[in-house]
Amino acid sequence: MPLRSSGRKTYKSMQGKLVDMDQLRQRNELTPAVGNMRINARGDELGPGGKIIRKREEVLKSYYNSQKGVPDEQPAVITKTSEIMAEQATTTKKKSRTKDPLVVTEESWVEDADGNFVPKDA
Repeated sequence: MPLRSSGRKTYKSMQGKLVDMDQLRQRNELTPAVGNMRINARGDELGPGGKIIRKREEVLKSYYNSQKGVPDEQPAVITKTSEIMAEQATTTKKKSRTKDPLVVTEESWVEDADGNFVPKDA
């Protein structure tokens, strides 16, 4: 059984005509694309009169060189207050665990006279 070449794709149209997509793509490579992007089918930038200003390779090279990638970020600084809050959150979770999930336990935060929430122990 002979092997089929995988390089060329031919399709049969609805009217029964054979269409070679690779040949069609190569034949129309320098034709300006429809729309307002001012490029041709290959991806070259076109200027006035359909002249090629920048080749596809130059466009891609400038695009990839301009990308920053991952932004420069500094790691979060852990302060004493965030450590204390993390400890209180873990102790609150341990206290509130019960066998019956419908039982409501006491809150570890209470509201003071000014309307601020403060830890119950403080």
